Amino acid sequence: MFITFEGIDYSGKSTQAKLLHQYFDSKKKRSVLLREPGGTAISEKIREILLDKDHSEMFPLTEFLLFSAARAQLVKQLILPHLKKGIIVICDRYYDSSGAYQGYGGKLDIKKVVYVNDFATGGLHPDITFLIDLPPKKAFARAALMNKSIDRMESKKLSFYNRVCKGFRELADKNKKRFVLIDGSLPVEVIHKEILKYINKLKS
Repeated sequence: MFITFEGIDYSGKSTQAKLLHQYFDSKKKRSVLLREPGGTAISEKIREILLDKDHSEMFPLTEFLLFSAARAQLVKQLILPHLKKGIIVICDRYYDSSGAYQGYGGKLDIKKVVYVNDFATGGLHPDITFLIDLPPKKAFARAALMNKSIDRMESKKLSFYNRVCKGFRELADKNKKRFVLIDGSLPVEVIHKEILKYINKLKS
């Protein structure tokens, strides 16, 4: 089973991905938790470039192609080999993030984004995608409370994040069989229980 988590920064998706990984561990089910961009030595190097605030001049197309390169490496090196061994793969972000961030947010041609996504992943689609939906203003408020330094991606304007949020919702609407939309403002444990409900339904 291939499970992905999507949402804007500070939506809580990473927390939920970790909780699901811990749940599978508790049930003695083999699973691996990966992240995008990253997961492999090459992909982590690309991540450093993408998140470096010194690269503020980076264009959306450059950004998208770098994400796609990192993703291609992750799929070939880790995701596919783990799936072939019967190991559950949980990924914190996948190609839907490129659709939302570089497509809707960066205003790239969505059809071309979808084509490159498919090419980079070899057509590997998740079995289920959890979209932790949280309005950008609430996400920014969480970021302020956490008092964390922000990276290049997180330093983009509110208008950009509004487009990203809208993009995620449109992607979910177009892929209803795969996406599960969850209110990110709910308590962490409530969201986790919702996710387990869908996971157990999928397994049955």
